[in-house]
Amino acid sequence: MNPDVLIVGGSYAGIAAGLILARARRPVTVIDAGLPRNRFASHSHGVLGLDGISGAELLKAARQQLLDYPSVRWVHAEAVQATAGAEGVEVRTADGQVLAARKLLLASGIADQLPELPGLAERWGSTVLHCPYCHGYEVGGGAIGLLGGHPMSASKAPLFADWGNVTFFSQGLPITDEERAAMQQRGVRIETSPVLGVQGDQPTWLEVELADGRRIAQRALFVPATQAMATPLVQQLGCVLAESPLGVLIEVDAMKQTSVPNVYAAGDATTVGNITLAAAEGVRAGIGVHHALVAEDSMPR
Repeated sequence: MNPDVLIVGGSYAGIAAGLILARARRPVTVIDAGLPRNRFASHSHGVLGLDGISGAELLKAARQQLLDYPSVRWVHAEAVQATAGAEGVEVRTADGQVLAARKLLLASGIADQLPELPGLAERWGSTVLHCPYCHGYEVGGGAIGLLGGHPMSASKAPLFADWGNVTFFSQGLPITDEERAAMQQRGVRIETSPVLGVQGDQPTWLEVELADGRRIAQRALFVPATQAMATPLVQQLGCVLAESPLGVLIEVDAMKQTSVPNVYAAGDATTVGNITLAAAEGVRAGIGVHHALVAEDSMPR
């Protein structure tokens, strides 16, 4: 028998939604490829009651708690194709499975798109970071860099001064007089020579290589990572997307319904946030899906 709900993505939003639906005694199948967005970071911070836990440990415990509910099935696979219509949804996986349900929740998250500079990708999650609230405290102060290039970078630079002695690498980004004054007030140094890449094999610092030949040692370099959908299912289904300062998000209503009938979305693909906010989005989606199921079940046949 088909489940009521298919959830694509078994990370924080997907598991949170699954818990809500399982506790409503609804059959749920979670399809997950095992590639959570925060897999590059060694620890997760700002999680109430679990500050400093590793992402892998947190997800393992959450997954086991979800699977303790007998109405939940977990499929370890990559979802590669999806269709939706008035009668329900269908998802195909890379290993050839075909799964169908009444509703589909997309909780597959986003993929971080780093600036194309040598050395960033291999240091992502250690000394190349994007969120000061997630990682800034652990950097431990000292010299930190903020890479420009995004229209909002200059206005955000004074914020980072609470976590260290900031150098703002402008990357040719125009800086207004107001932004320059705010950076000066907060002690932010502005470096206009373009960054060519980063070097260094140390786990707690790196060197920023500049076009004029200088190298500047930093405890960490924060970069503007833009967001792209982590799954092709969003485009296949035709979900309407909304522009955000960091990329695109799936447009949803208050109950996390997308523009496509019977398709819902939650997590990093619908909001710019962290683990707590992604899980909260999952709770909202789980409630929204349950309400829709009950509404259908209440209609005369």
